[in-house]
Amino acid sequence: MLYRFKEHTPFVDKTSFVHPQAAVTGQVIIGRHCYIGPGAALRGDWGKIILEDGCNVQENCTVHMFPGVTVLLKQGSHIGHGAIIHGATIGQNCLVGMNAVLMDNVVLGDECIVGALSFIKADEVFEKRSLIVGNPARKIKEVTDDMIQWKSAGTTLYQQLPQEMFLHWEACESLTELPGEEQPRQKNYKTWNETKKP
Repeated sequence: MLYRFKEHTPFVDKTSFVHPQAAVTGQVIIGRHCYIGPGAALRGDWGKIILEDGCNVQENCTVHMFPGVTVLLKQGSHIGHGAIIHGATIGQNCLVGMNAVLMDNVVLGDECIVGALSFIKADEVFEKRSLIVGNPARKIKEVTDDMIQWKSAGTTLYQQLPQEMFLHWEACESLTELPGEEQPRQKNYKTWNETKKP
């Protein structure tokens, strides 16, 4: 759902999908081909939130800030399930892992990867292609070309998802019996560990 706050009304490009169980409030600008999952809260009441084209903010994420701050997710940012972005700037084509927390004034350079459950302290700045893990989080190495290729493939799936949601998503009643066949797995995409197997 979209909510006006004072004089501020969210803007969502018509190519982007915001799940009705997400809450997008106030000064929020969502660019093209973005996906906002159910349970996500983008609260632009005290400052502004900008999602450039091709971003995704998955289920149960929180995006917020201190007063007067702008949160920026640059093109292709990929925010995993349950992550919290509080007053941070996320570089182009970054991946923030599930349940990671990025505090105020954190800046990620382009193509960084933040591991799941990581905690990045306020005011931390990471250069391009940093692989960041831990609590408190630190850079452990450079992100490789293979990692970026894998990340970009996953983000592409999310960039295609809004159109698929518009075409195929609808509320429904439960089945009364189980179907005979298992749902096929998404083709041509492997987990990171699967990419390393011969």
